[in-house]
Amino acid sequence: MNSTLPPSPEPGAPDPSSAPQFGMPAGAPAPAPQKKRGKWFIAGGCGCLAIIALVVASCSAIVMNGPDDGEDTSTTTESAPAAVEEEAPAEEAAPEEAAIEEEVPAEEEAPAEEATAEEDAPAEGDVPAEYTSALNSAESYSEMLHMSKQGIFDQLTSEYGDQFSEEAAQYAVDNLEADWNDNALKSAESYSETLHMSKQGIYDQLTSEHGEQFTEEQAQYAIDTIVADWNQNALESAKSYRDTMDMSPEAIRDQLSSEYGDQFTQEEADYAVENLDG
Repeated sequence: MNSTLPPSPEPGAPDPSSAPQFGMPAGAPAPAPQKKRGKWFIAGGCGCLAIIALVVASCSAIVMNGPDDGEDTSTTTESAPAAVEEEAPAEEAAPEEAAIEEEVPAEEEAPAEEATAEEDAPAEGDVPAEYTSALNSAESYSEMLHMSKQGIFDQLTSEYGDQFSEEAAQYAVDNLEADWNDNALKSAESYSETLHMSKQGIYDQLTSEHGEQFTEEQAQYAIDTIVADWNQNALESAKSYRDTMDMSPEAIRDQLSSEYGDQFTQEEADYAVENLDG
């Protein structure tokens, strides 16, 4: 084993342990050892410093809490736009929903408007008696005499006719269910069969304001649809002129073909005169 003891002094060297201490006279008594208060003082000072450090740390912690609250507030403030951004689609959708809400009442109001129009129209039980009578008379004129719409109106309001008010007559012709083309055709057939009129003569009679007062379209339909023998009509008219008016053949010819007379064609008038004695 290695020894940790100090080396022995050389021979003749003085013993260090027996040498007097520096600054102290030889043979003076050694001073008594002092108490080690410095270490405790330092330790106590360190404890106080530790306590002060803890207090300061606590105060710092308290002070630091303020910015934490601020940070929370700022965080809340910064998060607010996020909430707005999330609500933005709802706001954008709001006009669309409003548009839908505006459209729905429009669709629901349409039947209401129709209902209002129906309510404005007089109910069947609310129609005045005069209106009903005018309508009944109009139906008779249409079914029995095959008159035109304007002709029926004039007959209903004429002081020499039915003398209904214009409002009652208008109600009658507006609510009359009639086929005016068919009425024009039946009137044309009557003129052909009873009066033996020409095609042009019937057309003029149907459209004349002093005649039947059918429209031009209705009169044209009638003469285009009627089945008639215009030569035979001319001959029957010629016989009537001869028997009732004692007219000559040439006068009959002129009367039949004149634009102020019967308005038969020249060929139809010639056929009538040539077959007058047959």
